Amino acid sequence: MPPAPTHRTDPTTVARRGFRDDIQGMRALAVLGILVFHAGLAPYPGGFVTLDVFFVLSGFLITTLLLREVARSGSIDLVAFYVRRARRILPAATVAITGTVVASYLWLHPLDARDAAVDGVWAALFGANIRFAIEETDYFTQSDAPSPLQHFWSLSVEEQFYLVMPVALLVAVVVAVRLARRRAGRVADETRARTTGIVVVLALATAVSLAWSVHASTASPESAYFSTFTRVWEFGAGSLLALAAPWLARRLTPLLRNLVAVGGLGLIVVAMFTITTDSPFPGLLALMPVVGTCLVILAGTGLDDTPLPLAQRALGVRPLRVIGDASYSLYLWHWPVLVIAEQRLQRELTTLDLAVALTVTVVMTWASYRFVETPFRKVGTSGGSRPRPRGMLLYPAAVSVAVVCCLAATHLVDRQLTGDEEAIAVTDYDTGIDGSKLSDDPAVALVQASVRAAVAGRAIPSDLRPALTELKEDRADLGECEYVGTPKKLCLRGDPDGDKTLVVLGNSHGRHWIPALDKITEKAGWKAYYLVKSQCTPVRVQMVRGGQDSPWQGCLDFNAWAEDQMRELAPDLVIVSTSGTPNVEVDGEVVRDTDGVVAELGDGFARLFDDLAPIAGRVVLLEDVPRRRLSPERCLPERDSDLGTCLSGTTNRADAIARLSIEKAEDAGVDVVPTRQWFCDDGKCPAVIKDMVPQRDEGHVTTTYARWLSTPLGRALGLLPSG
Repeated sequence: MPPAPTHRTDPTTVARRGFRDDIQGMRALAVLGILVFHAGLAPYPGGFVTLDVFFVLSGFLITTLLLREVARSGSIDLVAFYVRRARRILPAATVAITGTVVASYLWLHPLDARDAAVDGVWAALFGANIRFAIEETDYFTQSDAPSPLQHFWSLSVEEQFYLVMPVALLVAVVVAVRLARRRAGRVADETRARTTGIVVVLALATAVSLAWSVHASTASPESAYFSTFTRVWEFGAGSLLALAAPWLARRLTPLLRNLVAVGGLGLIVVAMFTITTDSPFPGLLALMPVVGTCLVILAGTGLDDTPLPLAQRALGVRPLRVIGDASYSLYLWHWPVLVIAEQRLQRELTTLDLAVALTVTVVMTWASYRFVETPFRKVGTSGGSRPRPRGMLLYPAAVSVAVVCCLAATHLVDRQLTGDEEAIAVTDYDTGIDGSKLSDDPAVALVQASVRAAVAGRAIPSDLRPALTELKEDRADLGECEYVGTPKKLCLRGDPDGDKTLVVLGNSHGRHWIPALDKITEKAGWKAYYLVKSQCTPVRVQMVRGGQDSPWQGCLDFNAWAEDQMRELAPDLVIVSTSGTPNVEVDGEVVRDTDGVVAELGDGFARLFDDLAPIAGRVVLLEDVPRRRLSPERCLPERDSDLGTCLSGTTNRADAIARLSIEKAEDAGVDVVPTRQWFCDDGKCPAVIKDMVPQRDEGHVTTTYARWLSTPLGRALGLLPSG
């Protein structure tokens, strides 16, 4: 989103051929729209659609420049094009990346700082959107703190588009001219042929991308949001407008221009107020900001050296021009300042906090525009505006600076996370914290010894399993049975030749036992099916997710499908392993208070056990693991942490749900396998057991610890021999 030149003249006329004050005004409105949205001050829920305005503007402006070059020379100078992009984009982006990574290292949690450094490498390579798509980042409803470099996804999309688009247009021009010459010989209309080739390429890319965007926005909304393929059509719309606008604009009177501009702005505003974070976006809904932006651009086209209509004068007022000029730097800096401030304070920003953060944003924007953008945009030309080929060196230079900074930050964090203490052993202690002798059960005794080590304030052992940097992504692999959308199949695990069948029914708290159950069923000779869906409890309640006002239909549908599968499988054993739910709906009303939710969950467990009784040969409730008050992922990497600072109690709500589930299971004659003894002793839960981190966050078991518990769990379930 590079700014245009800043030459000015009389506000009632266009400054020079090709320069558009109204477009600078559109840049300003777009960047202010996203800034207000990200600051949490927006009265509209769809502030993110203003990024689509930038995509259209960018497509229009860049294509306009390329069309002029084709008209002038009959070709496209790719080196000159990429040098111009490098001068406009790379210097400010490199400074923003390195500044953000340094600030993250100084002020954020070590793991967040490390993630920011890794994100910085992707951002420097303009692959941030790929990184966030791979990580399955949800732009709208993140459970984890957002990356301070997450906004680089849009810049990555733009640069990926411009890596390919000029080459495609050049090929189209060459091929079209050759075909025209072959058909008509020397008298071929090469200008028309070039235009035809460009139109065909742009129209085809735009149509295919729009179709894919419509499909992907509902099929895989998280990855679709960050995808270049779902956004190409927005650039394409601006590019096609660059071809059509001069012809269309000739038919517009001043009155019509004003009406078209106001209508376009109105479409964008309607999109901002009607599109929400739950909308399938991009896709057809993105037509509103895209078409709206095209209308505004069209209304201001073809006004060189003529009085400007009111709408164009309004968009070109000096305050908007100034903001539009600096819109790129403002976009680069507003997000990391807001995100780092909130994560540093570990709370939502107050009015005073926001005022300070926005002031810092303004200062950083001014400094970036004044001392980075402007100097680099002006240097490196020869004989006027033609860029020197040596400007291509900016690419390796900028990438090298950013990547070296990011790798250095990663190395510093990794050194901080390396301890030098021995693993905790049962032989280190004779008694537990209550003075009694350690348990004869080795797994329980190790927990007791680990609590003793934490109470003593021992240092964190070295070579933790899993490594602290891997905790966030430490999840059991479900393969093709990762039930995100509509479930379609079953995945056989365990012993495929087994005579007996085991089914696990649960949410992510059922999933985290899969590494143990895989080992158990393979040893015992059982088939295994894992009917688990993250966040979706199988308890028979109308589950309402946090932030929602109605039951989660996807969860209800999955539970119905899972029950149908179990009826066909007729399993010998069904293991229920689940946590509760944030909210429930009862008699059409959403219940959010703890007592109401717990009471409804109790009835829901009773209904679940009644449903399972005729389906399974045996039903077992696997007690939900205790929910810690402190997350090991957040506590262990902190500077000066020891085992004592990460010793945690448990939450009352989760404990109440666990007790009630056990009570309802016993009432229904369902076997209960307790688990708390493998995580806590006397109400205290260590963050490290032996050299293992037992839980990756407050409530999920790590794959390492689950595998280690396979023997005691298998014995408790009666699937492995005791002793």
